[in-house]
Amino acid sequence: MAFSMMQLFLIGALGPRLVERLGVSETLLGLTTTVGFGTAAVLSPVGGRVVDRTGPRRALVVLLAVSALALGLIGAAPGPGLLLAAVALGGLPQALANPATNKAILAAVPAPRRGTVTGTKQSGVQLGAFAAGLPLAAAAGLVGWRGAVWLAAAAALLAAVWAWRALPPDATRPSPSQPSQPSPPVVRTTAGPAAGAGTVTPPVPVPGPVPDSVPVLAPGPVPVLAPGPVPDSVPGPGPEAGSPPKAGPIPSADPARRTVPAAPPAPSPTVSPAAVSGSPVPWLAAFSLFLGAGIASVNTYLALFGAQRLGLGPTVAGILVAVLGLAGIGGRVGWARAANPGRAPWLPGGLAGGAVLAAVLLAAAVRVEPLVWPAAVAVGVFAVSGNAVSMVLVMQRSAPGRAGQDSALVAAGFFAGFAVGPPLFGLLAERARYGQGWLLVAVEFAVAGAVALVWALRDRRTGRGPAA
Repeated sequence: MAFSMMQLFLIGALGPRLVERLGVSETLLGLTTTVGFGTAAVLSPVGGRVVDRTGPRRALVVLLAVSALALGLIGAAPGPGLLLAAVALGGLPQALANPATNKAILAAVPAPRRGTVTGTKQSGVQLGAFAAGLPLAAAAGLVGWRGAVWLAAAAALLAAVWAWRALPPDATRPSPSQPSQPSPPVVRTTAGPAAGAGTVTPPVPVPGPVPDSVPVLAPGPVPVLAPGPVPDSVPGPGPEAGSPPKAGPIPSADPARRTVPAAPPAPSPTVSPAAVSGSPVPWLAAFSLFLGAGIASVNTYLALFGAQRLGLGPTVAGILVAVLGLAGIGGRVGWARAANPGRAPWLPGGLAGGAVLAAVLLAAAVRVEPLVWPAAVAVGVFAVSGNAVSMVLVMQRSAPGRAGQDSALVAAGFFAGFAVGPPLFGLLAERARYGQGWLLVAVEFAVAGAVALVWALRDRRTGRGPAA
């Protein structure tokens, strides 16, 4: 999870250096986020199906290897063209990250511990923010911004090798050419005055040639006689000896020995329209769209805001991103642990409310500069924690076999927000209107909170989820 979004945090933390040394404008800085997360949003639904079919181990190895390649290309970019292409390539790991890790949790973690483990997993994103904001930003002061990005690429490549060697193999899917084993016969009995008797329903034949040694009987139920005394004599063959036996039950005067035809198979369960309409996935995707728009603006422009408007040096401005990352780690672990089935539907709206307060503090920091530090902490505790709670809700509510696809759909909304938010903020940042930019972020968080609250009330009213 840390490497899947490492490029976003590196571009944000190194933003002052990119603007100064690579000739990247404030608007183009936001466009890099748009290109990367726009690609991730488009690929996410496909990525969910790919993970469901190939397994989490293969997906995680591909995720880390492509992350290493994208970071290496970012470090080698001579100008904005290759930089944007490399960032677009980095959209693939983002599309695979949530489906692959969520499927791994569902496969390996007991249900009572999934909330805590999901929060820890989601905090890996903020671990990437911390790494970009402190050690890598500090390394950029020693080896340059390109050297810092290449260090991150090397770490991602090592992680890919570790994942291939350490993670358990994915479950093998049965080959279509492999014949299936015949099912055992099903015995159905009927109650009678004597002990139960019944018939054996022959198994469904498997396509293919029948061996010569296996006799093939004529169709029809095979009788099973009720327990009782064995007759003294067994009738011998009649006039038609040597001919195949006729299909049908053996006549008997004992009602306990009558044959019963096999019951028709039960109809396969279907999903009713009500169940589909009750899915939280569309609501969580809409919530994530507006939440992602605000978070991406903060991640992309917080360090640049500190350097250009507040007069912080590039390294200290990068530490702002590290502070946000540390707060996000604690927030995601804590809120995901608190997201039990009864409380989880109400948490996204509450966290979005706290995120609005954080954005207002950032706007106030334009005039009261020290407020930028508690604002960064509040963004981490509230805003970035909303995505972790969303993923807990997906795993609590997804139908069996759909966790990967549902996670990808919610992630697609989140990534779409990441693609839309920074360019809008960049138009204001280019004119040094940071205060208005942070108020725009507050509006985005407020809309996310309204969507989450409407869904929680609707979910409680319709009785599809637990009441708080």
